[in-house]
Amino acid sequence: MRIAIACTLVTLLTAGPASAGPMTAADRQRLLAHLEMTEGWLVDEVTGLSPQQITYRMTPQSWTILDVAEHLAVAEPQYWQHLQDSLKAPPGEVKPEATDAGILWYGIDRTDRARTGEARVPKGRWSEITGPLAEFRKLRATMRDYAAGTEDDLRGRMLVDGNMDVYQWFLMISTHAQRHILQIREIKAHEGYRER
Repeated sequence: MRIAIACTLVTLLTAGPASAGPMTAADRQRLLAHLEMTEGWLVDEVTGLSPQQITYRMTPQSWTILDVAEHLAVAEPQYWQHLQDSLKAPPGEVKPEATDAGILWYGIDRTDRARTGEARVPKGRWSEITGPLAEFRKLRATMRDYAAGTEDDLRGRMLVDGNMDVYQWFLMISTHAQRHILQIREIKAHEGYRER
């Protein structure tokens, strides 16, 4: 089911950015669908896991499922703030280098992996998955409410210090979560995890 939704989203979003102005109904629908998909998918992946499962490491350097959840709970507020900061600029003519399709591909393709910034590295803030998951979901509710009702011109503003428009950054917040959901799936597919 989630694969079918993702394929539909890829098809809908590859048309490219809409013209500047308030978010189009199609852009709004696509963004909300992606935010809802990644939130629901994350909840599905981590619900019911044991303490041993959420703290399993494939290697001494790799993240656990709890680390991934903490990263999302810490990173998304920073990304959301970057979006809010970018809305302070007046709208105008923008020429993003990024494409909607490229942003979606970022959520799917984990072959190119980069280390996150120090401010988003997991530091063991929580001992149970419920803590970071609750923080993640609380902010996601705020994001969905904003996406559902905003009349802000997200296409007509560039992300501060970025190569994409603000709409694309909003979409990237969700595709970033998708990348890490796939990371959780990699952990769960590891032979050592299956033995726990």
